[in-house]
Amino acid sequence: MIAPAVSRIVAVPVSRVRLGSIERYVLVQQIRALGMALAVIAALVMLIDFVEISRGVGSDVDLSALRILGLMVLKSPAVIVQLLPFVFLFGTLAAYIGLNRRSELIAMRAAGVSAWRFVLPAAGAAFMLGIVTVAALGPAAASADGLFQRERGRLSGGAAGADTSGVVWLREGDGPRQVVIRAERQDRANARLLGVTFFIYSTDPEGRRVFTERLDAASASLSAGRWRLVDAIGAQTGQRAVSYATLDLPSSLADEEAFERFARPQSTPFWSLPAQIKRVEDAGFSSTAYRLRLQQLLATPLMFAAMSILAAAFSLRLMRLGDLARMSAAAVVLGFGFFFLNQSAAAFGSAEVIPPFVAAWLPPILTALAALTLLFYTEDG
Repeated sequence: MIAPAVSRIVAVPVSRVRLGSIERYVLVQQIRALGMALAVIAALVMLIDFVEISRGVGSDVDLSALRILGLMVLKSPAVIVQLLPFVFLFGTLAAYIGLNRRSELIAMRAAGVSAWRFVLPAAGAAFMLGIVTVAALGPAAASADGLFQRERGRLSGGAAGADTSGVVWLREGDGPRQVVIRAERQDRANARLLGVTFFIYSTDPEGRRVFTERLDAASASLSAGRWRLVDAIGAQTGQRAVSYATLDLPSSLADEEAFERFARPQSTPFWSLPAQIKRVEDAGFSSTAYRLRLQQLLATPLMFAAMSILAAAFSLRLMRLGDLARMSAAAVVLGFGFFFLNQSAAAFGSAEVIPPFVAAWLPPILTALAALTLLFYTEDG
């Protein structure tokens, strides 16, 4: 009586260790396949970007191959991050197809291992990689993209080393007061805007914007929360113009923002998006594109996990049906379909046809539901 009891006690931890080893083995195979898929997609993206930069920026300015390569390194990460759902789709599909071809999935199923035991850990790993992407890789890629946009604008706008650039438009203010600023050019070396015009608007009791004053100045510099205008001429509505040798105006912009346009949503790091949304709204602009970008980034881990489950579900059916080409093509087509659904929802969200929250979360939720439904059907009938 004692010996069987001892064997049963020992059998439980041995079985658990064996299942843990299986899960780790599947995860290792998936990570290897993800690395290969990432390398292939990154190589294609970088090749396309190299050609595009050489034909675009390189046609305006004489650039060496090394300089084009540097611009490509700044531009490509943002595109690669955008295509990461396909990395998880193709990588997971390749990993499970490989396990199928080697009959390893068959052996696992014959040993009584449920598909959920190795599919869910893979989806969990994809979810965690999504969090890392949003928190670290995405901000780095967005910063690099912003640097690329500024460098491309500088190269296209004039020779390197020039201290002036084209027309600058800014907008700032709060609820009752809005200021639109136009400068003919900017002098970064002396931190000034040159040939500046300030259009000042106020809000009437009915909430409408009313033009109240225009100020023209030879130059304007921003420091300590105020604009310093030199050789200014101002005129309020219905009054004669007044000249000022110097004139100070309050400002809500930070000092460096006088020389920066609003960054594109794709060029804004995740951690900077809340502050950017507030800044854009305070300036009187629509923040829909930035809110959509923030929600899309928050939904990224779910999209990665959904793509992994979708690929695994199709791979499990390969073991039973034996139709490798047809099921692989179906997985790829469905993955592209969800990607285009995501892009279409983003377009509707940008146009404010649907709320940004719905536009960002609807595609990954639908992808996850479709993947789980297929997995339930494949595993449990």
